[in-house]
This record gives sequence, C-alpha cells and structure tokens, in this order.
Amino acid sequence: MSGLVLVTAMSSAAVSVAQELKLDHKGVSINASLEMASGKTFRDPIVVMTHGTLAHNKMEIMSQLQDLFKDNEISTLSVNLGLGISDRKGMYDCATTHTHKHTDAVDEIGIWVNWLKHKGAKNIILLGHSRGGNQTAWYAAENNDAVIKKVILIAPATWSETYAKQNYKNRYKKDLDSVLSKAETMVKQGDGKSVMKNTDHIYCENTSVTAESFVSYNKPDQRFNTPSLLSSIKVPVLVFAGSEDKVVKNLAKKVKPLVKKGKVDLMVVEGAGHMFRDLYAEDMMDQIVEYLAN
Repeated sequence: MSGLVLVTAMSSAAVSVAQELKLDHKGVSINASLEMASGKTFRDPIVVMTHGTLAHNKMEIMSQLQDLFKDNEISTLSVNLGLGISDRKGMYDCATTHTHKHTDAVDEIGIWVNWLKHKGAKNIILLGHSRGGNQTAWYAAENNDAVIKKVILIAPATWSETYAKQNYKNRYKKDLDSVLSKAETMVKQGDGKSVMKNTDHIYCENTSVTAESFVSYNKPDQRFNTPSLLSSIKVPVLVFAGSEDKVVKNLAKKVKPLVKKGKVDLMVVEGAGHMFRDLYAEDMMDQIVEYLAN
C-alpha cells in the first residue's frame, strides 16, 4: 500500500448520506462511493462492490444494488475502477488510449479493503458483477483475509481460449493470435508501454492500447474463467445467474458441479438478463439479505 494517500477522510461514526472517496494509487486518483446504512458503523457488515468491463460505479445495476442494500440497512462501498484515468467518471471512452490491465482491478479491490480495515471493518462482503465478478473472485482466491466473510458474484465472467479467439474473430474479423503475438513480442523487448494504434481491444474498435494492456486482457489464463477460481476461495460464495443472460452463457451449468461439492451456492434468477434490471434486482436482493443473515 505504499504511495496510498487518503484524499477524502471519513470518521468511523455512522453517516446518513453517500460519501465520495478518493485515494491516490500509483499517481492515479481512484474513487468509490460509501453508503453507510442508518445507525451503522464500519464495524458492521459492509459490502465492497465492483462493476463490470469499462463501466463505472454509478451504472444502473450498481446504483440500484447500492440503494437496495441501504433499504435493507446494509452499508456499501461501491468501487469505481480507475482504468488508468485519474478521477474517472462514466463509461470508458474508447478514444482514450488503454493503459490499464485486467489485474489492476484486483489490486484496487485490495486497496479499498485495506482502507476499510484501517477504519475498523471486521466484516467485509465482496460483490462483483460481470468482469468485476471475475476480478472479485480473483482477489478472494488469492487473498485469504480474515475480514472477508462472504463473496457474492453476479453473472461473473467465464472464459475459454477457444471462445476468446472465436469471439475476437466474430467481432473484429481478425485473428487474436496475430495481434497478441505482436503485443507479447513488444513486452518481451521491453516495449510494453509502447502504444499499438488502430488496434481492436475489448469492446473498442480501432483504438489505441499499450502492448502490456493488450497482453493483460488477452494472454490465455485460466483465472479469467470464474468457476475455476471458486474452489480456491476459503469463504462462502454465492453466485447469481440470469436465465436469459446472453453475455455470460451457461454459467449455471459451469457452477453446478461446485455446488454439488458444497463449495458454493447458486441462485438462478428466472427471466433475468445480464443486468438484472428492475424487479430482478429486487428478487436478487431478497436472496442476498437472507444469505448474509445466515
């Protein structure tokens, strides 16, 4: 946590309105929204929430969940991943050169967990949606911290090398291997921070991306596949899958073997898509509240 500077200070007393927090991490100002439930302090349960790919902590699903947690008297810290941009707001602009890495989020989750620990937190629940679900599971699998009590993953990302290559081909009409090989060569030559222009990356067509950023998101790594991480997490895990999710497909099928082994709990929300909009979020929250009470 070297170089970590608190910009917005908070007391350990309960507060009634959301507080916007800023921390300095490697020269980048990263943000989070702290919503303390009425009458609660940092020693009460608090949920650390992480959003999905190139998104932000005020997107619909994250805002709705934060409101629903507050209604159920549960405090939350909704993380806004920096993605290499100081004081970032809103969706990531594809015109901006990508310098961020997939694992940056894992580091940032840890920074906010440590911030809460310094405030006296003893009961932290990790929650992540989509890619943020994978990054949350990745953090939990590699950090067996006593303050982490439970993990909640909402439509967490799955992965296979075959699918990743085919998806890139379908989306951009190009072979992933050739672009990845170029980026890996640059990294090996010490040029990882050099920019590859006119490159298709994540959801951004014909964008600019550093070689090390491209490698981080595209070099085959089984840890991109959230179900493969679950058995390494030492605390209870609850996974939500939407029956109509067209983004993360066959999630329930991939998680069920772990349920049978007693590793995780799985809730399939019938009719829900990837974003669990409106009443589906409320249905999900009912299950979360019950889960946290046990």
